[in-house]
Amino acid sequence: MRVLRTPDERFRDLPGYPFAPHWAEVPSGDGAALRMHFVDEGSRGAAPVLLLHGEPSWSYLYRKMIPILAASGLRAVAPDLVGFGRSDKPAERGDYSYQRHVDWMRDFLHGQDLRGVTLFAQDWGGLIGLRLVAEEPERFARVVVANTFLPTGDEELGEPFLRWRRFSQEIPVFPAGGILQAATHEDLPPEVIAAYDAPFPDESYQAGARQFPLLVPTGSEDPAAAPNRRAWAALGRFERPFLTAFSDGDPITRGGERAFQARVPGARGRVHPTIRGAGHFLQEDRGEELARLVVEFVATT
Repeated sequence: MRVLRTPDERFRDLPGYPFAPHWAEVPSGDGAALRMHFVDEGSRGAAPVLLLHGEPSWSYLYRKMIPILAASGLRAVAPDLVGFGRSDKPAERGDYSYQRHVDWMRDFLHGQDLRGVTLFAQDWGGLIGLRLVAEEPERFARVVVANTFLPTGDEELGEPFLRWRRFSQEIPVFPAGGILQAATHEDLPPEVIAAYDAPFPDESYQAGARQFPLLVPTGSEDPAAAPNRRAWAALGRFERPFLTAFSDGDPITRGGERAFQARVPGARGRVHPTIRGAGHFLQEDRGEELARLVVEFVATT
């Protein structure tokens, strides 16, 4: 496996992101190891909140939430998925699969020995994180999902997603920062857009970002279809607190919260907030509000 590593200078002096880097190693899947970057703020002995990002963002997406979580007495842990952020980037698109992403994050979870976890997962963070909740529910104290889903290939994903998938494959230059702006209601300053571009000095670093949209199961025979069905079965037995916090302005995941509310026992009987005035990347639009929501959820469940 040929692996690229974004130069450190690309991440210097990013606005609103003063966090010290932390590093972990996970097996690459071919006998070597990959370096994963993560933010780890707050007391090591505090209850951990695992913040999982999606496509094509990285832990920078959580910069508005992390200080509030840490100041409230929680431990905010925000890893960069392999292929994103400051984490190593396998150079070939065939090096990425849905299962490998789950395996890499499981290895990270075990390596950090995270227990009593509150999961906050958005976009691909949900597709990966919910698989881990299904596999090891005893590690998770509660779950918050935002603008995500867990597809099995048995349902139509809708034209907005299909348009996004076509765009991701056909555009000559993959504009990570521009994608964040297009799916965010707030106007992002140029330096913030540049921070989302920082992990990708050129197209050779973007194999993971390019491949992610093709890994979403769209047919019942997809390699991830059966594992996701099993995950749904396990989530159907998950009785610990489960909250949906979807935005009102995301065409791709709109309405997806209803499946979680109906099928996960821990979600029933709760008041599930709608995050107003936010797009797909609601952490950009309403990050402080989301952080306060998580703090209250931890304190009351």
